[in-house]
Amino acid sequence: MPPTDRIRDHAGQGATTVAAHRARRRLRADQARQLADLLRRQLLSGGFPTGTLPHESTLAGEYRASRNTVRQVLDLLRAEGLVERQPGVGTVVVAQKYPHGLDRLMGLAETLREHGQVTNEVRTVGPAPAPAPVAERLHVPPGTDVLYIERLRRLGGLPLSLDLTYIPLDVGTALLGADLENTDVFRLLETITGQPLGHAEITLEAVTADAHSAAVLEAPRGAAVLMLERLTHLADGRPVDLEFIRFRGDRITMSGLLHRSL
Repeated sequence: MPPTDRIRDHAGQGATTVAAHRARRRLRADQARQLADLLRRQLLSGGFPTGTLPHESTLAGEYRASRNTVRQVLDLLRAEGLVERQPGVGTVVVAQKYPHGLDRLMGLAETLREHGQVTNEVRTVGPAPAPAPVAERLHVPPGTDVLYIERLRRLGGLPLSLDLTYIPLDVGTALLGADLENTDVFRLLETITGQPLGHAEITLEAVTADAHSAAVLEAPRGAAVLMLERLTHLADGRPVDLEFIRFRGDRITMSGLLHRSL
């Protein structure tokens, strides 16, 4: 075989080897993501009651994965702040996410009452002109004063969410003297209006924490937060509460029960 042909043949074999290596890496990364999803669910649902994960070899055998894949999985979970490696102990669970249901209209304190006390740091409260998107959603003329409330909400002393709330002023005025630090706005609205809340329209998306939100929530700047936009109506259909809630993504998980209908 001429030298030039041998060079081409060798180069071709090298390219094949590199492609195969990249394919193996992609496969391992895919397997790691799949296994991380399974272990994350177990972590968050109390699947490891001792607080310690099984040894890497045990996980590898149980899930038919390589040790390298398991190590990659644990690195992913460690980056999420869910586990830590402790010398002489192993991989331990270090964080807990709290469940927030999406199939019932409840305030945060009502939702998380089994997990501890929710307290509110009222950062801002008072009348403010309604921006056009707020006025449209609350069915008030643009520029009309509404009650604006900004609260940092904590569970067990740890920052959980930053809530920005807009309420029509004819209802919101009565909230100015209310105990906003220890009472859900939902409960106060029902007391003030004399009727129950009816339904809410919600939108949930992941957004990047801006500098202000990150500082208030004590989260890394640029961290992902869950943004819940919720427009709540009274039982008679009137929109009465528009909220933009930023949840720390590492401390909350959203869940619900859905029924299929065509």
